[in-house]
Amino acid sequence: MSSDTIAIVVATVGTGIVLVGLIVPSLRELRRDVADPCERMARLGGLFEGFTRREPATPGTGTV
Repeated sequence: MSSDTIAIVVATVGTGIVLVGLIVPSLRELRRDVADPCERMARLGGLFEGFTRREPATPGTGTV
């Protein structure tokens, strides 16, 4: 292989390593940012599920 080919390969691999180093931390942060709203929605879903399954009020007790 000529020195030009080796230089191109080294530059390409180096660029790939730099891009991975920049992208991986961003993906971790994105995962955290997406997980928080999902957990909140699950909590709200549980609250609504509990709210809709409560026992009906008995007539004459004054509750609505």
